[in-house]
Formats: sequence, C-alpha cells, structure tokens
Amino acid sequence: MTTAPAAAPAEIPAGSGPWQLARAELCRRTSVKVSLAVVALFLLMAAGAPLLSSLGGHAPDAFDKTAVDPYLGGRPLGPLGGISPRHWLGVEPVTGRDLFARVVHGAQVSLLIALTATAIVVVAGTAAGIAAGYFGGRTDAVLSRLMDLTMSFPSLIFMIAMLSVARDVNRIVLMTAVIGLFGWPGIARVVRGQTLSLKHREYVDAARLAGAGPWRILTRAVLPGVTGPVIAYTTLIVPGMIATEAALSYLGVGVRPPTPSWGQMIAESVAFYDTDPMYFVIPSTCLFLTVLAFTLLGDALRDVLDPRSARA
Repeated sequence: MTTAPAAAPAEIPAGSGPWQLARAELCRRTSVKVSLAVVALFLLMAAGAPLLSSLGGHAPDAFDKTAVDPYLGGRPLGPLGGISPRHWLGVEPVTGRDLFARVVHGAQVSLLIALTATAIVVVAGTAAGIAAGYFGGRTDAVLSRLMDLTMSFPSLIFMIAMLSVARDVNRIVLMTAVIGLFGWPGIARVVRGQTLSLKHREYVDAARLAGAGPWRILTRAVLPGVTGPVIAYTTLIVPGMIATEAALSYLGVGVRPPTPSWGQMIAESVAFYDTDPMYFVIPSTCLFLTVLAFTLLGDALRDVLDPRSARA
C-alpha cells in the first residue's frame, strides 16, 4: 500500500536568482507583510502630510481656543482629549492645536531626519568599509582607526552638546548631519568584513587578471556581494535613527517649536499625562509602531539576505 506524497510548499520557478528566492521567502512571512503595511502607512502619511492636514481642516500651528476649557487649565473639551468630527485625534492642551495635523507633520519631520541620516550612514559606511577591506594596508589602518575613534565618543552626549550650542541654523539639517556623523562606523565594519571575504574570490581575481581597474572591480564585483547585508543592516538602523531623533527632541535640543516632531510632542505631553492621557498615547503609539515595524522587517531581511548572522 502506497502513501500519498506530502504536500509540497509553494514552488519557486526553476532558475530563480537569489533575489527572487529572497523575495519569495519574505512573502511567506506574515510579520513581513504586516511590517511593510505599517511602514508604507507612515511613509504615505509623512509624504502626504500637507494634504492630510488640509483634509482635516487645520494647520499644525493653528491655535483653536474654542476647543479647550480656559477655566480648567486649557484642558481639551470633550472626551478622549477632544476627539470629535472636527478634531479627529483631539487637540493639544492649552493651545488647542489639532493633534492629527501635528502627528502627520511630526511623522514627516521625524522620518525625514531618520531616513536622510540613514542614507548618509549607509553611503559613507559602505564606501569606507569597501575601501578598507579591498585596499588593506595603510588605507585599512587609517580607516579602521577612524572607525574606532568615532565609536569611542559618547555619541549622545556629544550630539546634545553640539545641538545645544548651535543657534540660527536649520535644525533639521543639523540633526541629520550630527546623527549621520556618528552612525557610519557600524556598517563600515560589517562591509569591511564582507569585503575581506570577497576580494580573493575567483571572479574578483578573474576581473583583476582581465585588466579591470579598482573602480570597476569595486562597483561590479565587490559591491553586489555586500548589497544583501547592507540592505538588512539598513532596515535595522532606521529604528535607531528614529528613536535618536525622538530622544533629542524629547530632551529639547532637537527640532524647535512650532515645528512638530513625535519626540517633542511626547516631551510636551508629560505635563498633561494625568489630565489628558491621549496627548501622550497618540504620538507614543505612532513612534512605537514605526520602530517595531522597521525592527521586524530588518530582522526578517537579515535572516534571509545574510543568513550567517541569523540568530540560532
């Protein structure tokens, strides 16, 4: 008596490349689908912040004294922090500024700083790591010592000091540059190690023997080999960048009012957590969901694209 064969998993077309295999594996994971949906939601929210706030009918810096009770210390009128058809997420205590408008514009500021700083970190770290690993010798020694020097700084304290003394500058540009300044050594170390394992591979030696210059070898042979770990590492550092921006704004050295950011809103809400908890809950929830979604997505990408670093 013969037994029926076990059901096979969804078949992957023959001849699929590593990127097709990685995509197929990621599509099987429910956590990846949910994380991508959350990330896409907040990215669309940030990109469409002006449109969304206009649909809500309020500017992020427009005061509405009719939405708060002046006899109760500016407490929002109505339940749940003033949530109503007029103010979809309620209002800010004392000022009456629309919380929905400030949340979506805060998403724009927070994600702009985090993603731009991440781009700086990835480009600088990848370039430094490939150069150190491929050329070796003095180049490797200088870049490695620079990595060690940068990582030895107490970065958060140094960021606070730099942002505290800077005046009359664009705070968004300054925060992006300062956060990016301290983030590149981590990815540089990852790329350097990967490059060391690639530079003596057969196809790299073949390109060298064929007369290809260093630039062509680095861009055509080495860079594609480090792309997977770099993508995985990138999605893992984005949550840290978002949290760093929020922490600096929370401490009062980040984005200055009236420009909204999630960290700044959380800092301001501390004084009202007992009388208007929704003012604290809403931006905190947005920050938590964004960081969690990027973290889960980064873990999945690391497991698929760089399986050697996957946790046992």
